[in-house]
Amino acid sequence: MLSRLGALLQQAVETREPSVDLLEAFTEHWKGITGYYLEATDESIPARQTDIPWRLRQMLDILVYEEKQFPAGEAGPCLEYLLQHKYPPGMRQQVLLFFSRVLSQVQHPLLHYLNVHRPVTKLLQLSGDLLGSGLEKEEVQFVAVLCMKIKQDPTLLMYILEGKSIPNGMRAQELPAMEEGTEHPSGSTTGSPHAEPSPARRDHNLITSLVGLCKSKKSRVAMKARENLLLLVGLAQDAAAACLVRSSALCPLLTQHLCDLHRAVPMGTDPADVLAMERMSWRSQGAGDGAFPGKESLGAFLTWLDYLDELVLGAHPVVAEAIAEAVEERFFQGILRPQLLQMSELAVLSATAMLVGTVRQVRAPVLLRRLVLFLLGPDQHPETPEDPPHPLRTHLIDRCNHLCDEISLASLRLFEQLLQKPHEHITHNLVLRNLQARGYLQRTPLVPEERGPPELEHEEDGLDLEEDPYFTDGFPDSSFGMVKMLPSGSAPSGKGQVSEVVSSFLCLVPEEAKTSSCMEEGGYDTYVHDALVMVQACRDSAAPWGWPRAPRPLDSCHPEVVFYEGHFLKVLFDRMARILDQPYSLNLQVTSVLSRLAAFPHPHLHEYLLDPYLSLAPGCRSLFSVLVRVIGDLMQRLQRVPQFRAKLLLVRQQLLGQGPGEQMDHTMLFKGVVVLEEFCKELAAIALVKGPPEGPP
Repeated sequence: MLSRLGALLQQAVETREPSVDLLEAFTEHWKGITGYYLEATDESIPARQTDIPWRLRQMLDILVYEEKQFPAGEAGPCLEYLLQHKYPPGMRQQVLLFFSRVLSQVQHPLLHYLNVHRPVTKLLQLSGDLLGSGLEKEEVQFVAVLCMKIKQDPTLLMYILEGKSIPNGMRAQELPAMEEGTEHPSGSTTGSPHAEPSPARRDHNLITSLVGLCKSKKSRVAMKARENLLLLVGLAQDAAAACLVRSSALCPLLTQHLCDLHRAVPMGTDPADVLAMERMSWRSQGAGDGAFPGKESLGAFLTWLDYLDELVLGAHPVVAEAIAEAVEERFFQGILRPQLLQMSELAVLSATAMLVGTVRQVRAPVLLRRLVLFLLGPDQHPETPEDPPHPLRTHLIDRCNHLCDEISLASLRLFEQLLQKPHEHITHNLVLRNLQARGYLQRTPLVPEERGPPELEHEEDGLDLEEDPYFTDGFPDSSFGMVKMLPSGSAPSGKGQVSEVVSSFLCLVPEEAKTSSCMEEGGYDTYVHDALVMVQACRDSAAPWGWPRAPRPLDSCHPEVVFYEGHFLKVLFDRMARILDQPYSLNLQVTSVLSRLAAFPHPHLHEYLLDPYLSLAPGCRSLFSVLVRVIGDLMQRLQRVPQFRAKLLLVRQQLLGQGPGEQMDHTMLFKGVVVLEEFCKELAAIALVKGPPEGPP
């Protein structure tokens, strides 16, 4: 019995209905759908409440079953019937679902048929008003299936975007041989590959649908649309990439939405809140939690910017360059530049804070390059004070030394963000181009035995020491008692010399002005750990840039070059020289930028910022010489403050949230001393981690 039952089941499985029966069933369902719309009197009943969805599912099952009965690539009578008839109007939701299922489940290349291609194109053209209509879910399913088919055969993209007709039954592999502009089967016209796009695609097509859905309030719809747009821009075929740029409004649509979101951020949003925002991810659910007024709008802008960055990062080079160019033209030049060049302090502060957020988001090399050149300009030659300024670069650097401390703080944050970006032009344009000739060095070496008498003479001359006890820069024959001058251009090498450099920074602040040892804080190991992280990050960024390991030989440098430290270092050094007279937060930001510069592995930066033993050329200063001057000023001031040690300890406790909040005189001075001590530890730790420079000076 089991054997006989198995045979009967096998016979039932292998029994095929005659194709005519399938066709009859298919046409019956089709006529049932069209008949409903011809006979129905109540137009208020949604299609989903009728038998239409059931009939469509039956039709789909018939098409899938029929396809298995015919050789691959051959259309059956039911499919041919579908291709020769138009669907009835007024059932957009059901049609979207039906086409999505047919295109995904039927393996036959349906999009190559004119009677499928045309309604698909029409559906896309009609989809512009679906946002907010409740049909976004169905539309995103529909466009996702189209994107999947295009990924399988990228040659379809140009025909779907440009609204061109495909010959009935033409296979994908035959499409490249077709003349663009050919119309079948109703007639034949030839056109240039660069012919004017058809009017239909100017309104709504696959790209406009995807970008519109990317902006949906429904997070799942927006996410699916963004993922499918990423799929399209990443197509490897050159013709598909060119088509996306030439035959769609992809770039204008993306950048226009970015500009709209930027304008939507309320003018009253606190710049401090903007600066404190973390980097946003376009995959995050929700743009903000409303923690401060304007956060939701700000989050939406930063999220979309991150998505554009992701598009550029994963796109075909042609598409990536086009998107980046559009962002530069419409957003950088069209919106950011006018805002950054305003004179109103409040507007400048808001614009600078938004720029910091923008820089934080950008990672894609193509987009980052355009942003860096927009901000700093293309110049690579050494600066001179007489150089014609690059307006935006000049304004941004000058604002690091602005009368308004908030603007200075935001501007310094901007450059700190820039220095964290993996782009060589940033460090070269701001600093390195001015150090490449090593013009800061005294070219005539000091003979060791000639250094003794001046040192003794200065030590015996109490009046000179009192007037300027640590003044060294600008006078190559003078020296500081703490550090022993070495021959010109030399740098310590070997463990002993590195330890001397570290000691030079650690001993720079006199013991009576140090307070960290009196507090329960992390020891010097904490600074070394932080330095390891920062130095490694800078090494990773600079690894592809081919920087030399040793300083450029002095005999290959032009001997008559007048050294100019450059606009950026000049402002930083000027700020550093006023560390005892500036707000605590501003001092932290200045030292943070200088620490980042010192962590880079270029030998000239290492020498200029971390070598206390440099014999400086007349009129030149280094970071160490600036610090020496600050220490001299500090010691003179502390002598005039009664009980300065106790007050200094109290201020340090207050900074740690441990002491009473009482106000006292000289608070800014004491906070400057605390920052100075911590900064010297940071530099010592960086010098220790980096080790000695390689090769001869």
